[in-house]
Amino acid sequence: MLAAECIDSRAPINIEEKRRTTTRIAMRVPRSCFGEPIISRLSCEHGLTVTIIAALLGESPEDDGWFTLELTGTTQQIQSGIIYLEELDLEIWDKTAVEDESW
Repeated sequence: MLAAECIDSRAPINIEEKRRTTTRIAMRVPRSCFGEPIISRLSCEHGLTVTIIAALLGESPEDDGWFTLELTGTTQQIQSGIIYLEELDLEIWDKTAVEDESW
């Protein structure tokens, strides 16, 4: 039997849906969102791997937080995570795809 004959033609394979990619975002988190498990939800509810590249949290209770994050997941997972952040009314800048540097 040829290898091609072993593939179930009823189950379409879309490699793009499974391919993981990384996007870097910068975002502002208003003081009103402090205490919310935002990064945890990106991971648990949206299936993303989140890497904190930079963070700035002021000591003053009036200061907002600023984060630069790398989100790694499928394109669909990343889009879902960004929609979640936008629904929280967080300001998001610089949605940049990060080149895959792994071999």
